[in-house]
Amino acid sequence: MSDAQENTELGYEQARDQLVEVVRELEAGGLSLEQSLSLWEKGEHLAKVCERHLEGARERIETALKSVEDDEEPAAGDGQ
Repeated sequence: MSDAQENTELGYEQARDQLVEVVRELEAGGLSLEQSLSLWEKGEHLAKVCERHLEGARERIETALKSVEDDEEPAAGDGQ
């Protein structure tokens, strides 16, 4: 399995932790241009994995809130 395929299977926390490590390595410096580019690409991919997880969570929250709002509407209308 390639790194790209493996990273898409990561949970949010795992991808975030790996992204933090990539940033640390890049900030530490001392890498060749090729190593830096490779890490940068890995970081970009990990950031996308995190974004997909966050978007999924956002959608779940919006769906749950809409469900609660829909359940509350008839009750509010009954009082009039």
